[in-house]
Amino acid sequence: MPIAMLGVDDLAIHQIKHGNNVHLKIFICEFITSGGLYRDPLPPSLLVEGKLMRDAALRDFAQISNVEILATCDPRIEVPSLAHQVFTVEPEQDVWALWAQCIESVDAVLLVAPETGGVLERLTALAERLNKLVLGSSASAVKLAGDKWSTYRACTAHDIPTLTTHLANALPDLMAGAYVAKSRDGAGCDDMAYFEDEPALRSWLQTRLNTHIVQPYQRGEAASFSMLCKNGQAYLLSCNHQYMQIEEQEFSYRGGIINGMAQHADAFNTIAQKIASAMPGLAGYVGVDLIVHDGEFLVHIVTGKQIGRAHV
Repeated sequence: MPIAMLGVDDLAIHQIKHGNNVHLKIFICEFITSGGLYRDPLPPSLLVEGKLMRDAALRDFAQISNVEILATCDPRIEVPSLAHQVFTVEPEQDVWALWAQCIESVDAVLLVAPETGGVLERLTALAERLNKLVLGSSASAVKLAGDKWSTYRACTAHDIPTLTTHLANALPDLMAGAYVAKSRDGAGCDDMAYFEDEPALRSWLQTRLNTHIVQPYQRGEAASFSMLCKNGQAYLLSCNHQYMQIEEQEFSYRGGIINGMAQHADAFNTIAQKIASAMPGLAGYVGVDLIVHDGEFLVHIVTGKQIGRAHV
């Protein structure tokens, strides 16, 4: 489904209120390409993914009549051709001030940014303060989904199957088997490690006691599903297979197959409805990572990023 469809109902409502021939302006902000790292090195892999996600959004919104697209651009990459107006971020500028000006000048925003460090939450909250139409989740939902401990608590409170989770500073006295330690903040594999030795786990956590969670390592198939959410309802889009690899305690994502888990659509849809009900502020495109093992489906990440690998 095109990304443009995420907000088509909201855009239609806006046109009904303001006239069918309204000229609506939207700011599309993909963090990497829009200047989020304009004073830092551009990691090649992140740049490739960022351009793919930005261009997917631009292509879809370019097909909607009476919509003008506004964007910003890192000075080291080419200016996107499908945006009607593009501001290049200069090194001496404050990119957040520029983004605020862009948001203030438009009717709606589509934000594609990392949950890590509260970036997506900050951008969403900025748009909400300026009373703009956000084609995505609310800032409060982004904050909840961006914290793995809060996500775990929400899942357990709403009978959503998930991995047993401990705060790094509150581990049980006796632990057996393999464990995975990961940052509470955001998604992805950053600062995430696998341990079969409890002393090694506790030693590694000494400098991460207030920032990490610990979960038992669950054997099974890595999976994800994509869904659209609105008003506490979920609409399942795809059921995906993921390839994850562990090398010297570190995890890495090695690609996936869209709808490679289509046989589990009914089970994934049941979980999707529960998540949408538990987090009613989720809106637009939402991704969920889970483990499939012996008929069990265990959620471990919910992300409110508006576009992901499964779309592009």
